[in-house]
Amino acid sequence: MLTDIRRAVTMLAVMTLVTGLIYPLVVTGIGATLFPDKAGGSFFERDGKLMASMLIGQPFSDPKHFWSRPSATGPVPYNAGASSGSNQGPLNPALTDAVAGRIRSLRDADPDNAAPVPVDLVTASASGLDPHISPAAAEYQVNRVAKARNLDPQKVSAFIAEFTEGRQLGFLGEPVVNVLGLNLALDARQ
Repeated sequence: MLTDIRRAVTMLAVMTLVTGLIYPLVVTGIGATLFPDKAGGSFFERDGKLMASMLIGQPFSDPKHFWSRPSATGPVPYNAGASSGSNQGPLNPALTDAVAGRIRSLRDADPDNAAPVPVDLVTASASGLDPHISPAAAEYQVNRVAKARNLDPQKVSAFIAEFTEGRQLGFLGEPVVNVLGLNLALDARQ
């Protein structure tokens, strides 16, 4: 019996060392070597002050900025400590009301825009932290942003094209636009 206990304790120690120390260090080292920006959090600094992460959505409400996908975290939007979906199903009246209110806000901000509202502008992602919107959601906002910035809409569309990220590895996912990156570039170039 002592032999069995010794084997069990030895196995526990070995597995703890492998899975609790060696594996995390190897994965962290690979990530820091191959993807240093993302492994470090993709932080944006201005004047030496940490402003935001490019990997977590940010709230924007100014008409001159592109607006992010809604956040499901509450009461503070885009709170990484409260990451989760809304868990509201398609038949839930609260979801219907929230989507209707978001559509109304988008229509009020750009009354001349009669295009269908892209779904990612009125529904939260599964994490509630998504920093990206679809190119269609960005294009939907072009006229509002161009008018607020006194820019030609084609110039604003060119910014969207510049900040559209393609599919990962060329075939995974859909093209996306990082809202924070796009807004920072527009602010810097105007």
